Amino acid sequence: MTTEREKDMRQLLNATVLVVFGDGRYGSLHGIRVATRGDSANRSMEFRAKFSVQVEGHPKSRRFVALEARLPRLYLRRRHGCDISGDVVVRKLAKQRTKWGKYNMTIDRSADARRRTVLKYLLGTAGAAALSTSPVLAQTATEPSAPVAVEETGQPAFSFDLLKAMMRDKASQPDAEPEPLDSFAAELDYDGYRNIRSRPDGARWSDTDLAFQLHPFHPGWLYSTPIRLHEVIDGRAHEMMFSTDDFEYMNGLDAQIPEHEVLPGIAGLRVNHPLNRADLMDELVVFQGASYFRALGRANSYGLSARGLALNTWLEGPEEFPRFSEFWVERPAHGQQHLVVYAAMDSPSLTGAYRFEIHPGADTVVDVEAEIFFREDIKQLGLAPLTSMFFYSEHSERDFDDYRPQVHDSDALRIVRGDGDVLLRPLNNPSRVAGSYFAESDLRAFGLIQRDRAYEDYQDAGARYHDRPSVMVEPLEDWGPGAVRLVEIPAELEIDDNIVLFWVPDQAPVAGEAKTFRYRMHWGALSPNPEDEMAWISSTRAGHGGPAGVPITNPNLRKFVVDFRGGLLGASPEDTEFEPVISASAGKIDNVVLFKVPESENLAEVGTGIWRLVIDIDGGDEELIELSAHVAGYGRKLTEIWLYQWVRDLPTEEAVSDTTEQAQSN
Repeated sequence: MTTEREKDMRQLLNATVLVVFGDGRYGSLHGIRVATRGDSANRSMEFRAKFSVQVEGHPKSRRFVALEARLPRLYLRRRHGCDISGDVVVRKLAKQRTKWGKYNMTIDRSADARRRTVLKYLLGTAGAAALSTSPVLAQTATEPSAPVAVEETGQPAFSFDLLKAMMRDKASQPDAEPEPLDSFAAELDYDGYRNIRSRPDGARWSDTDLAFQLHPFHPGWLYSTPIRLHEVIDGRAHEMMFSTDDFEYMNGLDAQIPEHEVLPGIAGLRVNHPLNRADLMDELVVFQGASYFRALGRANSYGLSARGLALNTWLEGPEEFPRFSEFWVERPAHGQQHLVVYAAMDSPSLTGAYRFEIHPGADTVVDVEAEIFFREDIKQLGLAPLTSMFFYSEHSERDFDDYRPQVHDSDALRIVRGDGDVLLRPLNNPSRVAGSYFAESDLRAFGLIQRDRAYEDYQDAGARYHDRPSVMVEPLEDWGPGAVRLVEIPAELEIDDNIVLFWVPDQAPVAGEAKTFRYRMHWGALSPNPEDEMAWISSTRAGHGGPAGVPITNPNLRKFVVDFRGGLLGASPEDTEFEPVISASAGKIDNVVLFKVPESENLAEVGTGIWRLVIDIDGGDEELIELSAHVAGYGRKLTEIWLYQWVRDLPTEEAVSDTTEQAQSN
């Protein structure tokens, strides 16, 4: 049964808008979307339309404007710096639509009778009469009735250059506060939001044979700023519209959701692709929340995330979180196996234009190009930031009572230098915030990796930490001198993202500057190549120092065990002499042992050998010690360079006394 509200909605959805300028020119409209709320019977219904205006010869053509009508008032709202004004007239469109969409319109300049019919419905008789006496309308009534055709190609033009120009212009003005969510979605809480799913048939391109599908995320709860999404076809942008018809509302939530309600935007975007099976559209990339995004390689499950930019992270004062406010997705050609996504970035201190070229595969590759326009001086700019979780592993000093041997999305920072050196720094969950800077003048790549890849390493069938992707960031141009910055934050729960990593240029940007950055991201298992000549670090373990099986007499003594696997080192016999190269920023290195681990049957199958380096170090009263180690031989480095930051909780005098008494009593 059709309700009065539904009839009202359909009638309004059958209307479109004509902008008449004071000089007699007409604005043709594209990408129209319409939504209604309220009750037309008592004139409280809200009518909203968003569209672009194109007027030949007008300096502000192809700028977005919005029409809002809260009956009986009707007014034009400016958006994106658009400074167009004029009377707004609504006429009935012959083609009936129950969902919003794009129209090929013919504007009949003499159709005043039809305009008044709809105006009478929308504004009441008085409002329509007032508009009909407008000098502009009087002028239009006497003009010839030759129609003006609006072709599909009348959609706003789009290119990366146009996006960069738009964001450059935007940076010359103060950042506008995002429009608040103004619909039923603003009332959604956590419980309500988790009961919403996008419908498979609501995915864009699901009715085609294209290699990708686009799924929207519903606005609401934490995602209170609507985002606009456009499809780019032949250099023209077509806004994608979404309504409650595109989502499934479960566990009774559907009773609270208005039918056919047009959403003011979306909260983010998920891209699906047959990544693991040719007959199944798997999740590939997600953009959701501020400037966060994450991707998957083949057989991965979601783990760490990336961001567009990091601003003033863990410095004095608040951190600023730029946001992707609008997306454009190029419609791929048939058979095309990569996807191009563009994004507009907004923030109080800057604006930006982003281009993502996504190539799915065993390791999914994402090429990123960003042009940033700075409104203000930036204290610290973080490029290609990654966010992850490290709770504990074999080397953790903090004690967690858990049956699982390890819990983390990433277990190490990896840096590749231009001279071929590779640094590997195991992550920590420290008792206090710890920061590290790794100065580099010739950076080849950096990232966060998950090196342990066996289920037995984690024993978690649900979280599947062994499937979490590693990510390496490879600059595609010289970024100049700077540093890789790692921030490790104490975490009491494994749901806490407590690891942040990004590149910091030595020269901080200043207001009025524009900078371009290009880099390539590799998402996947990124397992070491067993054919490489350099041995890789397969594990780091730690515990109290000294010989095993005897009482602890020195609580400041700690043992670190580093396993190097593969390469020339792994292939060398156990009686080969190699040199362990070890340094410590403080404390005293007490004992060093390097030996080859006898290969088990499983290791023999892999065909690589393991050499184990054991280091005992007395930390004394030092609160922080930086360690470094590698193995040298044959006149060169044979291994990755192991780095470790030992953040110490020094024992109190009482604890030391108790430990000594216990040792003496034993």
